[in-house]
Amino acid sequence: MKTYAILTGGGDCPGLNPAICGATLFALKSGARVLGILEGWRGMIEEEYIELTQNEIADIMGQGGTILGTSRTNPFKREGGPAKVKDTFSKLKIDGLLTAGGDDTLGVSAKLCEMGLPIIGIPKTMDNDLLGTDFTFGFDSAATVAIDAVMRLRDTAKSHRRVMVLEVMGRHAGWVGLYAGLGGYTDYTLIPERNWSWEDLISKVEDAHKRKKYA
Repeated sequence: MKTYAILTGGGDCPGLNPAICGATLFALKSGARVLGILEGWRGMIEEEYIELTQNEIADIMGQGGTILGTSRTNPFKREGGPAKVKDTFSKLKIDGLLTAGGDDTLGVSAKLCEMGLPIIGIPKTMDNDLLGTDFTFGFDSAATVAIDAVMRLRDTAKSHRRVMVLEVMGRHAGWVGLYAGLGGYTDYTLIPERNWSWEDLISKVEDAHKRKKYA
């Protein structure tokens, strides 16, 4: 019998539990045993896990977050971390590990792959800032919430004749900002991938406020 393991690392986001559910069901149907590693890479270092069965995943499709828990533990920033991960692979007889995460989690996965461990990474980041995929899971929810925020701010701006500013997440990637700007038809959208100037920003916002009495 094959044994596969799943872990979730970094920030939580919508889509993690459905990913856990889908991967587990697929593995169980093939006759494999599935382990859920608790709290990301910390669980691989400290050998903490649960066995994932159909009962464990029965009601998680609609739940946010992750039933496995998560952390920002990086084995390469802990003394003997990579060796402990390899030990856990050996002790639990893991034939393959599925890691759901963003830059840091998948960066660790890539390094461990180079060391010969069988790992597959699936991209999870609300920033949508990973190459090799059209959309990462978590991004759609982040963009939807951001657009909703724009529309709510618009009501207040109209009522009080104000200029409203919404700051969204994304770190070095402007995808959430871009989609919020397009979906909420903002008057000016700033993203890190494009240069901008205070003069242009102020001019466009002043023009919009004169025309509509809000911006």
